[in-house]
Amino acid sequence: MKKGVLLVNLGTPDNPETPAVRRYLDQFLMDERVIDINAFNRFLLIKGIIVPFRAPKSAKSYREIWTEEGSPLMIYTVKTTELLKQRLGGEYHVEMAMRYQNPSIESALAKLRAAQVTSIQVIPLFPQYASASTGSVHQKVMEIVSKWQTIPAMSFVNSYYDDDLIIEAFAQNGAKHKPEEYDHVLFSFHGLPQRQMIKADETGRHCLKSADCCQTITGANRFCYSAQSHATARLIAERLNIPKEKYTLTFQSRLGRDPWMQPYTSEVIAQLAKKGVKRLLVFCPAFVADCLETIFEVSVEYDEEFKHAGGEHVQLVESLNDSPLWIDALERMVRDN
Repeated sequence: MKKGVLLVNLGTPDNPETPAVRRYLDQFLMDERVIDINAFNRFLLIKGIIVPFRAPKSAKSYREIWTEEGSPLMIYTVKTTELLKQRLGGEYHVEMAMRYQNPSIESALAKLRAAQVTSIQVIPLFPQYASASTGSVHQKVMEIVSKWQTIPAMSFVNSYYDDDLIIEAFAQNGAKHKPEEYDHVLFSFHGLPQRQMIKADETGRHCLKSADCCQTITGANRFCYSAQSHATARLIAERLNIPKEKYTLTFQSRLGRDPWMQPYTSEVIAQLAKKGVKRLLVFCPAFVADCLETIFEVSVEYDEEFKHAGGEHVQLVESLNDSPLWIDALERMVRDN
């Protein structure tokens, strides 16, 4: 009799060609928690505008990072799963899934069900909670399991933005690049629309009501993605002795015209370059595995934008990937459950 563990990452196309990328984007963006507008408008926007125009461009970007083994995000998620299996031993049955595309959450849960596990612990591979990522994983798992005749004990990890092992792992990766030798440090997190932050404020009296609403974790913003992101960045900076005036927290990958969380990474790097900053070190602590948003968006696109504005070099700090400390953190999460 084993305990079940399900690791879930965001997802990746099956291959870097346009049809596969179109399928991935279609499933991803049609999620009501990702594009949180009414179903009819979402259908028109995604099916009629975004996916047809974005898929060919995204496919080209994916081809830039694709390796012989496949997508970097898939490679590192598989490695993480295998390493965690080795750590946990025979007492646990570990499966991995992607929220969008393959392997699906349905298929992974089916394997756990077939193994007759006594419990299932769901660990979304997102350190900071957001409705569009962690919340979507939780909802999908509950939708599937709710149809089973026999439901084992279920538990869900909400977030681990301040886990000391994870903070240390990011800090160790950053230390390899000697932050003190860079002019400035960015902590660039994946962006979300401001409306989603406001929805997460159950009090209705905290989110975006003041300039410093995300600087500390309180009862009102304990599930706020932005507040948790600020906490992660602050803890990494403190671990590396990076002074407050030498780093900035930003948000990348915005989509559409609605206001997203600010400041935007692309605008900040241009501003820094114009101020004379030449060398920029960039952490992406919302991602536990390097992927399109880190390898290509930061290392290629932002590097080009930075140079165009007068800077010299953008250096990406690698993500957790298959770091031993990352596996330590996952093992502790599972065993402490």
